Amino acid sequence: MSIQDLFVILPTLVVVVWALALLLVDAWIPKERKSLTAWLSAAGLALALGLALAQRGLSPLMAFQDMVVRDGFAVFLEIVFLSSGLVAIALAFDYLRRLRIEHGEYYPLLMISVAGMMLMAQANDLLIVFLALEMLSLPLYILTGIARPRLDSEEAALKYFLLGTFSSAFLLYGVALIFGATANTSLPGIVEAMAGVSATVPLFVAGATLLLVGFAFKVAAVPFHMWSPDVYQGAPSPVTGFMSVGVKAAGLAALLRVFLVAFPSLAAQLSPLVAALAVLSMVVGNLLAMAQTNMKRLLAYAGVASAGYLLMAFVPYGQGKMAGESVSAMLFYLVAYALTSFGAWAVVVALEQSEGRGLEIEEYAGLGFRYPWLAVPLVIFLLSYTGVPLTLGFWGKFYLFRVAVEGGYIGLALVGVLTSLFSAYYSLRVILRLYAVGTPQVQGQRWLTLLAVLLAILVVGLSFLPGPLLQAMGQAVLALP
Repeated sequence: MSIQDLFVILPTLVVVVWALALLLVDAWIPKERKSLTAWLSAAGLALALGLALAQRGLSPLMAFQDMVVRDGFAVFLEIVFLSSGLVAIALAFDYLRRLRIEHGEYYPLLMISVAGMMLMAQANDLLIVFLALEMLSLPLYILTGIARPRLDSEEAALKYFLLGTFSSAFLLYGVALIFGATANTSLPGIVEAMAGVSATVPLFVAGATLLLVGFAFKVAAVPFHMWSPDVYQGAPSPVTGFMSVGVKAAGLAALLRVFLVAFPSLAAQLSPLVAALAVLSMVVGNLLAMAQTNMKRLLAYAGVASAGYLLMAFVPYGQGKMAGESVSAMLFYLVAYALTSFGAWAVVVALEQSEGRGLEIEEYAGLGFRYPWLAVPLVIFLLSYTGVPLTLGFWGKFYLFRVAVEGGYIGLALVGVLTSLFSAYYSLRVILRLYAVGTPQVQGQRWLTLLAVLLAILVVGLSFLPGPLLQAMGQAVLALP
């Protein structure tokens, strides 16, 4: 291990060491002052975020025998993951105490999961991808069930663990098949081993397909989405909000890194499969969201649909110059989705009460009259999900559709446009409910209202700067093929 190795993973290393130290420190923090643990964990993530920002623009570096890479793509996603962790802490700060599930290990586990996501963005070897996947998943299995003894939380944790293990088996079997075909797990080594060899080697194609299945589970793409509605509903809402953004972004990071670097020659074989996943996710996600009466399940299916929109732009990844535009559009939409999703979950957390009360759409009636500073941001977030102009979600979908059209997949783009109309239905249904007669109960209003308003301002404000933001995404992918 060299100094360069440590420098490459410095932000990730800081998060891991800080989390482990915080586990020890928490043992001396009284139960009634567990909020101090939240502040300390936020300080650790903020320090790592500062280090990640300082690494922007530096030349790409390899570490640990080229198994880990630090480039613009990895640094950008590290910033996304660390910011997501900070927002997740803000969501949980009052919620855990209010629902009497404030356990000191919550925040260190959250930090370990963030570190796994960061390592996944840096992975340059399939073994690191698998280890990072487990590193981000195992803490989330625990956090999903941390609301014990609530049965729905424990049930959600068990479902997530079983299906997560199942998806990890797919991924690991795919790695084994790739190694059998190339005698390599290094991404550049796989490319070198397959140079001059037919890309249709059955073992190679089968391995890549199994990897795609594993990543599709993490981004909750149909038909590998079955876990998300039940897990989202049963898990504590701050955990669900973090999962809806962080896990999806981590799965997307691994998908982009692995397939763009190691499997560009398989685009002809895999693009139809990716297109099918995209269509199914957009159609099924939006249709099932229309039938939901529970806000957490509605947002879960909206996340499934968002996975479809993201995959739609990835379909033409093998068309040379389209790869860069595809990744830029996906990262742009990911940022728009992250801001929108976290904002919506902030409102959900504010209305949720003990025993699952406050989560039905009917219980949102009257929010627009009694708590306009929560209702107006929620309207903005729902419109952004749909892709209405003057929101960042509009530009996110516009760039995704443009990539699909320029790649020759006009039919796929049309499916995306039509399914966006479905999302308009359930978004308007919730918006109309906000201004019906009712007496909603809001908890932790000030802190969560401030967060919701800030995110709403970003969703609207950044929609006036789509060009510079997309250009920043382009700079982040220069290191990728």
